[in-house]
Amino acid sequence: MGSISTLTDLRNASLPEEFTDSLDAWRKAVVGVFARVSKKDVSDVPSDVWRRLIVTTNDGLDISPLYTRADENGAPIDELPGEFPFTRGAAIDADRAGWGVTETFGSYDDAVSEVNRQILHALNSGTTTLRLDLTGQLGPEDLKAALEGVYLNMAPIILSAGARTTEAADALYALVDAAGTGTAAVTLGASPLTSAVDGSGSVDLDATVELARAASARENVRAVLVDAVSFSNQDASDAQEIALALAAGIDYVRALVDAGLSTGQALDQIAFRFAVTDDQFGQIVKLRTARRLWARVAEVLGHPDLGAAPQHTVTAPVMFSQRDPWVNMLRSTVAAFAAGVGGATDVEVLTFDAAIDGGNPGTTRNFAHRIARNTNLLLLEESHLGHVIDPAGGSYYVESLTNDLSGKAWALFADIEAKGGYRAQLDNGAIAAALDEMHETTRQQIAKRQKQLTGINEFPNLAEAPLPAEKRQEPAGIRRWAAEFEALRNRSDAFLEANGARPTIGLIPVGPLAKHNIRTGFTTNLLASGGIAVTNPGELTPGTPEFDEAATGSDIVVICGTDQEYAATGEQVVEKLRAAGAKQILLAGAPASFENAQHAPDGYLNMKIDAASTLATLLDGLGA
Repeated sequence: MGSISTLTDLRNASLPEEFTDSLDAWRKAVVGVFARVSKKDVSDVPSDVWRRLIVTTNDGLDISPLYTRADENGAPIDELPGEFPFTRGAAIDADRAGWGVTETFGSYDDAVSEVNRQILHALNSGTTTLRLDLTGQLGPEDLKAALEGVYLNMAPIILSAGARTTEAADALYALVDAAGTGTAAVTLGASPLTSAVDGSGSVDLDATVELARAASARENVRAVLVDAVSFSNQDASDAQEIALALAAGIDYVRALVDAGLSTGQALDQIAFRFAVTDDQFGQIVKLRTARRLWARVAEVLGHPDLGAAPQHTVTAPVMFSQRDPWVNMLRSTVAAFAAGVGGATDVEVLTFDAAIDGGNPGTTRNFAHRIARNTNLLLLEESHLGHVIDPAGGSYYVESLTNDLSGKAWALFADIEAKGGYRAQLDNGAIAAALDEMHETTRQQIAKRQKQLTGINEFPNLAEAPLPAEKRQEPAGIRRWAAEFEALRNRSDAFLEANGARPTIGLIPVGPLAKHNIRTGFTTNLLASGGIAVTNPGELTPGTPEFDEAATGSDIVVICGTDQEYAATGEQVVEKLRAAGAKQILLAGAPASFENAQHAPDGYLNMKIDAASTLATLLDGLGA
């Protein structure tokens, strides 16, 4: 639970009297706002009504509406940047302000000469860290040509070679040895323990151990990547992502030590990679917490100074939508900001159309990558965020939430360890079960529109050109937040292609525009999120030809009006619709409006329904 201070707590703390008075004034002001909104007398509103503003995360942490000096719990902030436990940053680098700008190359079916051109162009345009995808057409044998003209001692490299990681490492070593200049930081990317979660592919643990043994004899090379993005791809919560990363990391250390490496050498072979969503403060806190807790692990192992492992980050694939993909630029900007402020070693901003196989139709790869790259550069070069160390440090909210998340993630990690460790929990299915449960929680929040996705379950653009049929497919191994609603949109697109029009529902507005407009707007927005169009003839009166025509204009109709209008004429409207031949009648509102009514609608559309399930049923009824 979060640290929500009570008045008693505050009065027992060493805080000035005027502080408590100010907090009392704020709480009274909140009471006044609730009184006005609910049209009650102030005396009828409880003094602790502010607690209704507390939001509880999927990790069970309470987020208070206000954080103050009281949330310091009387303890000063004594952690320093670049020092154990590295909460405020792993290092202070005077030579480079901020974080590295990472970009992936080789993911498309480009010739190696074109990949080389892209790499050199990117390095000249602000990219600082190269991530090489060697799992497709580009392979380890192409590294020499792909990196032609690249100064290996200046550009950090991250390999993503899957089952060919050993070959890729050998090829990279050959280039480095031939150049004779050494390397900047290199992460070989062997990730068998985390890749097993989302099927992303890697060499096995034995090969990983051998890679680490060889890498430990070189400078600036880390063989093992604890790729927590695999957990995020399965919808892990922040605490789960951190706890599982810690558990996987310590299992790697155990395996390396068993193979003959010292504990210090083993710790030096570990790097982390985290996914960062558009939950700005939550992600800042996640990165700070992950560093702090891994440092604690290193401390327990006797090497606190080796707890500052590299922390690679990427804008989270789960948050990317295929529909209205331009909104992904905004999501990525918030995520990149959070990663940078949170102290990431480097940040990769995925292209805005990363969820679409081959990219958005009509968008050049150069444009998509330029926008992604410039998102990072704008934050670094124009907003100057890189010149500030731990910008969120000292924030009552951030520090309090960091402490809360640390406690939650450490408890989950300890539980995994108590039950045999990461590999045991992976083998017996416990990790998969925990991620499945969290995914279902998130899925329901999205389905019920409690978690809002712009352009998907809120404010969809039904006029958007459909994706080509061959691009309506899910990226492998990623439980995207938008997937369930976009599957409904796919059904609508297929119906449009077959029939020349989208599946359509007719609105039955009752009462004047000023009274029915709110619910006609709500219904239009809700149905559009499932790919369903509406007809809105304007105010209708039972018994008129226009009313009768609207009743039979589509197989499903929705009555839209105010609760007062429903009380006055609702039953009559339903009765007349049935008499006119309406097949299925829904109402925008709550069932309470027709309690004990003789003539009631067949269903209701409101904020409490499972929208995804309801829309799927409506598409069934419309033949889509």
